[in-house]
Amino acid sequence: MPSSPAHALAAALARRPGWGRWIGPDDAVVVAQAACLAALAWPGRPRWRLGPGAAAAAGTAMVAGATFAVAAGSAHGTRLTPRVEPPDDAPLLTTGPYAVSRNPIYGGLLLGTSGWAVLRRRPEPLLAWGALLAVLTRKAVREERRLAARYGPTFEAYRARTPRFLGLPR
Repeated sequence: MPSSPAHALAAALARRPGWGRWIGPDDAVVVAQAACLAALAWPGRPRWRLGPGAAAAAGTAMVAGATFAVAAGSAHGTRLTPRVEPPDDAPLLTTGPYAVSRNPIYGGLLLGTSGWAVLRRRPEPLLAWGALLAVLTRKAVREERRLAARYGPTFEAYRARTPRFLGLPR
């Protein structure tokens, strides 16, 4: 297992009673995701003006992204977890938001936080958003490897027809 402060924190949190559903010892990417989300709230005054069209688009992205992510999360019910390893009893979801995205929670999160980062009108939240994109891409790749191992050809067919984050089905 790689060694880093994020790995050490993930392992320490995973040892806490009741935390196993939320984080595992190999879930450093969950720690990195939380750090990126926190960095989006970087304090400071706006550094530039934003036109009304850009502000409206950013606000729309926030609402649409949040709606998409919540709809996708609700499809999991009580199985929802931020962990890379899907729960043992989790089915492969391919309908609803999962028909247009293999990772609609991440896609919605990226869309919504892009609007937030733009509305902050500072470079730091935009950099945090870029880091979040990198972290969620890495997390999605790791999750998809595990889903492919678990569901085999069924997942491979789903992967072939469905975009990773957002887009039209192929």
